[in-house]
Amino acid sequence: MLEHIHFADPEYLYLLLVIPVTAVWYWFRSGRIYPEMRMPVSEAFEGVRPSMKLRMRPMLIILRLLVIAIIIIALARPQSNISRQDISVEGIDIVLATDISGSMLAEDFKPNRLEASKDVATEFIRERPNDRIGLVVFSGESFTQCPLTTDHSVLINLYNDLKSGMIDDGTALGDGLATAVSRLKESKSVSKVIILLTDGVNNMGALDPVSAAEIAQLYGIRIYTIGVGTIGTAPYPFETPFGIQYQNIEVKIDEPLLKKISQMTNGKYFRATNKRSLTNIYQEIDKLEKSKIDVTEFRRKKEESLPLIFLAIILLCAEVILRQTYFRSNP
Repeated sequence: MLEHIHFADPEYLYLLLVIPVTAVWYWFRSGRIYPEMRMPVSEAFEGVRPSMKLRMRPMLIILRLLVIAIIIIALARPQSNISRQDISVEGIDIVLATDISGSMLAEDFKPNRLEASKDVATEFIRERPNDRIGLVVFSGESFTQCPLTTDHSVLINLYNDLKSGMIDDGTALGDGLATAVSRLKESKSVSKVIILLTDGVNNMGALDPVSAAEIAQLYGIRIYTIGVGTIGTAPYPFETPFGIQYQNIEVKIDEPLLKKISQMTNGKYFRATNKRSLTNIYQEIDKLEKSKIDVTEFRRKKEESLPLIFLAIILLCAEVILRQTYFRSNP
């Protein structure tokens, strides 16, 4: 069991050297603690042994030294070792490529398209604990918010931090796709998926979306595209000197392009006019063939000082009670 324990502050263990020094000091001092009486003859005291109380009196100093030793060990902060376990789980590799352009603030979804998409995607992440999932965001440019990971709590936190305006506005579909492909191209998983969610038309970026889809096809990556937005117009908030004003803006989604990207990679296109459309694509992903992923699992450190502190308090109380009762010295 001790091989699983290590100390966060091992330098405090040097204080344990005080214990043997104190024990030796007490041993030499004990001969001068009790009074001596000189007698001319000692025959009358032959065969008389020290009482049990006198023989057990050193137990007080033993308890005191034990308390000191336990406190020193507690100061060194013993911790359970991080456990490492290499396991294989069944899952697929997924990159969520999410549009965070200004148009995602339209309120045809409540509270808006971006927040509604984050809510549904977060629930999807929670329901797939064995998948490695990454997050790419794009607007006028793109970047990786989170690489492929099985630590979904970190991924969800990063996803919840997404806001429109983090990068230049626009819709760079090609760049977003290319960044997502770069996250998956080295994956050994049989099933590699990109879920591309957008509400606009490609109008920025250095790479054409079709070219990015061809690269994805080359690496065996399946792309599911989601066009987010109602049919017709949607209310969009504008900041004015008089506060937030709403104006109905025409919903423009390049559906032919999104369908082509999906078809090129054996994926599917979905028009998400509500959250049910997003749920459908996640059900489709569940049907994909799953592959084994090697995962190194770590567990957190556990502090072991508290039980030692409780033990030291108990022993100290026992020492004080014995000193004031059974081993009490009468004046």
